[in-house]
Amino acid sequence: MSKLYTTPRGYMATIGFFDGVHLGHRHLISQLCGEARRLGFDSMVITFDRHPRQVLCPDHAPRLLTTCDDKLRLLRATGADRIETLHFDRAMAAMTASDFMRLMLSERLGVSRLMIGYDNRFGHNRAEGYDDYVAYGRSMGMTVTRYEPLDVDGLRVSSSLVRRLLDEGDIATANKCLGREYAITGRVVEGFKEGRRLGFPTANISPDDPCLLIPRNGVYAVRVTTGGITIPAVMNIGDNPTFHRVATTLEAHLLDFHSDLYGESVHVTFDSRLRDERRFDGTEQLKAQIARDTQAARAFYGIGQSDTFSHDTHQ
Repeated sequence: MSKLYTTPRGYMATIGFFDGVHLGHRHLISQLCGEARRLGFDSMVITFDRHPRQVLCPDHAPRLLTTCDDKLRLLRATGADRIETLHFDRAMAAMTASDFMRLMLSERLGVSRLMIGYDNRFGHNRAEGYDDYVAYGRSMGMTVTRYEPLDVDGLRVSSSLVRRLLDEGDIATANKCLGREYAITGRVVEGFKEGRRLGFPTANISPDDPCLLIPRNGVYAVRVTTGGITIPAVMNIGDNPTFHRVATTLEAHLLDFHSDLYGESVHVTFDSRLRDERRFDGTEQLKAQIARDTQAARAFYGIGQSDTFSHDTHQ
């Protein structure tokens, strides 16, 4: 296999799925870029287009923190010289770690120094570990090193940790580990219009990627960005127990915004969890709680009752 992407000295690279591109990932890539500059190498981040479990055991694949496009955008922002995306399939999954390092990393991508995450394993069945990678690398002239993990508030930052935090509804800690606010993209679709009948019209949002993780059911303070403007909102995630719904919906009441968003693409940023979802005995109780939720969101964003947002682009 010929070398496709090489510099005169080869690349210093790291490899991983990098779901979420959280602070731990950025800590690793920062170390990679700094060490590459010090030693005179170009830096490369190697990732995959699909999570390995989406190929090997799709019924047990994790919900993802980023789409592939968002992940690549975040990786490009790290300052690495090159971002390389490999297509993960069963043929790649069957490669031993030694063959993967020789054929893909060394011969195809020109990697001469490899920095791996503290818990990263690759190769068939992830059967080998760091000491094996060092030995394989030595046999092919590749130096392999391992970086130290990053802890935030006593927590070892990882994609699985962020997923667990979002599943628990702990948006604040998840955002701290991500180094940014968790977000999803979607499109506004037709809903049941119950919010409108209660005096709180909502945008019913269908996520673009069904593999994305949706935070735990509950009520959140969010920001909805569409058409170049950002509007604070209060969002309910859940199955609407008061109305006995079955499917989970994402419904956002945009504060002081009254235009029609049907069919529009929106980007939803999660800032704070306000409360758990609960069932009410009637619509009047629900309406009163939505009013309190709206006030809580206004207080979170520092918005008064009379504040409005320009939305001339949404007529």
